[in-house]
Amino acid sequence: MLTYNITSTHPAVFLLMGIPGLEHLHIWISIPFCSVYTLAVLGNCTLLFIIQVEAALHEPMYLFLAMLAAIDLVLSSSTLPKMLTIFWFRDQEINFYACLVQMFFLHSFSIMESAVLLAMAFDRYVAICKPLHYTTVLTGPLITKIGIAAMTRAVTLVIPLPFLLRRFHYCRGPVIAHCYCEHMAVVRLACGDTRFNNIYGIAVAMLIVVLDLLFVILSYIFILRAVLQLASQEARYKALGTCVSHISAILSTYTPVVISSVMHRVARRVSPHVHILLANFYLLFPPMINPIIYGVKTKQIRKRVLRLFLRKYV
Repeated sequence: MLTYNITSTHPAVFLLMGIPGLEHLHIWISIPFCSVYTLAVLGNCTLLFIIQVEAALHEPMYLFLAMLAAIDLVLSSSTLPKMLTIFWFRDQEINFYACLVQMFFLHSFSIMESAVLLAMAFDRYVAICKPLHYTTVLTGPLITKIGIAAMTRAVTLVIPLPFLLRRFHYCRGPVIAHCYCEHMAVVRLACGDTRFNNIYGIAVAMLIVVLDLLFVILSYIFILRAVLQLASQEARYKALGTCVSHISAILSTYTPVVISSVMHRVARRVSPHVHILLANFYLLFPPMINPIIYGVKTKQIRKRVLRLFLRKYV
C-alpha cells in the first residue's frame, strides 16, 4: 500500500515503473537481465579472487583491474536486485532515502569507473612509452593514491545531489519512469526552480566523460607513436596486444553512454523504453564483459581459472 508523509516536502516512497511501455514483457526481460547479472557477479568475484591469491598478478595493471571489478560489482548490485523485484514481484516501492542512497552509489561509482579506466590508460602509457621506469613510477603507494583520488573525486562531485534533492517539494507525484533512481528522473518530479540541478548534473557528466576520454585518447596517441617507432613488426604487435583488453573495456563502458547521449539529443521522438534499455545496457554489459575480456586475453588469469575448474572437476 502506497503511503505519503503529507507533513513532509517529499513522499515517503517513490514508485519505480520499470520499463514504461514494456510492463507486459517485464517477466521475459528479467530472464536476460538476471542471467547477465549472475555472470557479472561470478566473473568479477572470480577475477578478484584470482588477483588476490596469485602473487604474479600483484602488479599495477592487475591492481587497477581489481578496482574495476569491485566497482562493477557495486554498480550492478546497487540497481539490479531492486530492478528484478520490480520485474518479478511488481514491488515498485522504494523509500525516499533509499532512492537517494541508490542514486549516490550509481553516480559516484560510475565516476570512479571512468577514473580507473583513465588510470589503466596511464599504466599502459608508462609500460610502453617508459618501460625502464615502469616499476619506479607505478609504485604501490602511487596506486593507492590514485585509488583514493578516484574515490574522493567521485564522492565530492556526487554528494551534493542528495542534499539538493531533499530541499524540493515533489508535487508531480511519486512515480519515477525508470528502473532505478537516476538523478534527472527524480528531478523531473520536483517543483520549483530545478535549473541548478539540471546544469550541475549535465556539467558533471560532461566534465567526467570529456576530460577522462580526452586524457585516455592522448595516452593512446603517445602509445601509438611509441609503438610505430619499434624496430620489428612482432614487437609492435606484442606492445599493442597488451592494450587490447583495456581498449575493449573502454569501448564497452563508453559506447552505451555516447549512444544514449546522442539518442537523447538527436532522436527525441524515440520511445522512452529505448532510452531506459540503453541505460540498463550500460549498467549490465561492462560488468559482465570485462571479466571475460581480461580472462581470455590475460594468460595468468586464464591459466588460474582453468586450474580452478580442473581442481574442482578432476
